[in-house]
Amino acid sequence: MDAVTEIILVLFLSAALSTVAVRVKLLTPSGAVTALAVGLVLGIAGSIYWLIAVLAFAVIGFMVTKLNLSEKKMKGLQEGRSGERTGKNVLGVALPGCMFALINLYSGDKYYFILSVGFIATIAVAAADTVASELGTKDKNVWMITTFERVLPGTDGGISLLGTLLSLMGSAVAVLLGWTVIFGLSFDALMIIPLLAGFIGCLLDSLLGATLETEGRITKYFNNMSTGLMGGIIAVIFVGILG
Repeated sequence: MDAVTEIILVLFLSAALSTVAVRVKLLTPSGAVTALAVGLVLGIAGSIYWLIAVLAFAVIGFMVTKLNLSEKKMKGLQEGRSGERTGKNVLGVALPGCMFALINLYSGDKYYFILSVGFIATIAVAAADTVASELGTKDKNVWMITTFERVLPGTDGGISLLGTLLSLMGSAVAVLLGWTVIFGLSFDALMIIPLLAGFIGCLLDSLLGATLETEGRITKYFNNMSTGLMGGIIAVIFVGILG
């Protein structure tokens, strides 16, 4: 595929994702515009396979968000009015991946493999957090990650056995999809690195939620961005050592 064709395809896929996401109430208009910009950065600075991996994550996120939505509305635990994400939500999740994409562009694909693994880890963090947040609230036995005191489901920094298992599962699915899309159907022991990085990033999200976010020192968007970036950096470091 030549460069011009790839850019056109990236633009089409990014626009299609944003349009459909607004129609099904997954994104607000601001979220759709931000998603379009993110898609262009990932598809052009990273690769079209990075964009496709994000599309796969978006589909999973949509299904998880809409699952038991009425129940989450009753408890006031949904995003927005119907689970839709704003531009801030999109940036919080996607900015770490965009950073890796821009580094890849600057380096001329010299570190494509290791940066791709880091990118997959950022998706894994987002997937782990999304699945744990959207489905983990069904577990009524929730403890604060810092003190292990019982708290209500949906409390910032609250963790549960179900939510923890779901976060690990979400990370695993994201890594499997991302690895398959970017590298093909070939098993590699290094896949465990972004999987664990995604899970660790989700735990760090809860830790920051219980401390800095609860204290009002950071927003949940900054929390998502920083923990996604940390997950990606962890993956890059360990792939660099072991790869």
